[in-house]
Amino acid sequence: MGFKVFWLAAFIALCVGEAATVGLVCIWFAAGALGAFLTAMLGGPFWLQLIVFAAVSALALALLRPAVSRRVKLRRSPTNADRVVDQTALVTETVDNGSGTGLVSVLGQTWTARSELGVVIPAGTQVKVRRIEGVKVFVETV
Repeated sequence: MGFKVFWLAAFIALCVGEAATVGLVCIWFAAGALGAFLTAMLGGPFWLQLIVFAAVSALALALLRPAVSRRVKLRRSPTNADRVVDQTALVTETVDNGSGTGLVSVLGQTWTARSELGVVIPAGTQVKVRRIEGVKVFVETV
């Protein structure tokens, strides 16, 4: 009985984990745990159960993930911060990655800024926001 309960518990836990995250992460391993559980039910030794777990997980990940990913569009909720990407901003404090300084004003908000290309950008320069990373915008001159 030993490993049958383990694989069943693993299957349930992985399914719950997938339901909680909805990130297509755990479901592939849940398939592997189900395969290992069936192997245990048929009396297969533990080493075979592990091989079945690994093989089924890998196959599910390799073969099914691309198809499922195309059909299931994971929604990304845009935030107000996303509006600043591709906007023109004004450098209010010299942007210098080496010294860790830099502020820009974009859409009426002040953001900590870093240079996308690693160059020093003096105050008063117009820049374009290329991306956001955490609370910093990465900019380059217009």
